Amino acid sequence: MKLTVVIVFFLLTVGSAFVSWWLSRRKEQRDSATLDRSIAEGLTEPLSLHPIIDPDACIGTAACVSACPEGGILGIVKGRAALIEPTRCIGHGACFAACPTRAIELVFGTERRGVEIPHLKPDFETNVRGLYIAGELGGMGLVRNAMSQGIQAMASVASSLAAGAKHDLEYDVAIIGAGPAGIAASLAAKQAGLRAVTFEQEAIGGTVYHYPREKMVITRPIDIPGYGRIEAREIQKEELLRIWQDVIRTTDIEIRVRQRVEAVVPVKGGFAIESASGRYRAARTILAIGRRGSPRKLGVPGEELPHVTYSLGDPAEVRGKSILVVGGGNSALEAAIELSDPLLANIVTLSYRGATFGRATQANRKRIDDLAYSGQLTILTDSEVASIEPRQASVRHIEVVTTIPAERVYIMIGGTLPTELLQRLGVTVDVKFGTA
Repeated sequence: MKLTVVIVFFLLTVGSAFVSWWLSRRKEQRDSATLDRSIAEGLTEPLSLHPIIDPDACIGTAACVSACPEGGILGIVKGRAALIEPTRCIGHGACFAACPTRAIELVFGTERRGVEIPHLKPDFETNVRGLYIAGELGGMGLVRNAMSQGIQAMASVASSLAAGAKHDLEYDVAIIGAGPAGIAASLAAKQAGLRAVTFEQEAIGGTVYHYPREKMVITRPIDIPGYGRIEAREIQKEELLRIWQDVIRTTDIEIRVRQRVEAVVPVKGGFAIESASGRYRAARTILAIGRRGSPRKLGVPGEELPHVTYSLGDPAEVRGKSILVVGGGNSALEAAIELSDPLLANIVTLSYRGATFGRATQANRKRIDDLAYSGQLTILTDSEVASIEPRQASVRHIEVVTTIPAERVYIMIGGTLPTELLQRLGVTVDVKFGTA
């Protein structure tokens, strides 16, 4: 009897081990195939902050794979973790915290694609004393990460003020930008008892305000300083903007909306912030603005015409038009998707100079492919706009220039870093080629 029990136990143990090995082997084969497909399609350049993995330190626990909130971005290849879908990585950073052997480092840029990032100290202060940067400008475009940086930067500001000499300026801190980082910093300032003023040149939400309708912006619960915890695991753009409006109303933080900051000038004891409504002085300043100081342009004839724009606005207002969207990133693809809604009855063409949409997420690429397959959208890859006229545009595609109807033209090819502002302030900007 005892022998039978031992044999059964042995068989169950061996069988369980075999099933586990077989499943992990199948999973590794799928991960390897995904990586091969990404390489074959040229989808190898991460868009933002992303992990690099030291194969000598990695022991293949797959803890990082499980930790990634997006899923399927990291996998196990040849017994080691690998970034198998690089263009889908949006910089959560959860993989770094989950790795038990510290085999992961989070970096910006790659060996081939440099990313300009202002040089920051660990406390988010720039090389200019008293000037801090948080959020998208510092490389953290993800809403949760940007909010976290805004809170941390304000903690550093509070610490520096407590340790420094007293000042006689109107404000302890000025916050420029009311996107995720700016709102979080404003709330943290109020919690710390600091006199703060926040400026926003457009609308509450910053970059988020310009996202397409119903875009999913948060996928996990968030804690908002002075307001509480939002338990919803999925929050779309519109809901997040409503939450922020309620946060501002509830906490009574001072945000000056539609006030463009014209200059930030160092003065004795801090900075003078100059806007259309006046001059404000603060001992510390946090730049919580986006990376698009100004939209990048094509540099072609006709680009200055009134029907050419660089942001989507409300797509529901554009109906029955012939439309040309230019670009290959998420903003361009999402604009093309929105404008191709059958209810709008638009005729949409998407032009991109590359062969693949390597800078866009897998979800957006699939939606674009589905729209093209159904005939709701025309895609012209390996193409360049040659000129723009009042109701049409000339596009060079496969060495042939074709004229296409274009009553509206949306140029969405990214923006340039607000270099002029940073240069005037004396902020050092580094170019990251796969470095932290």
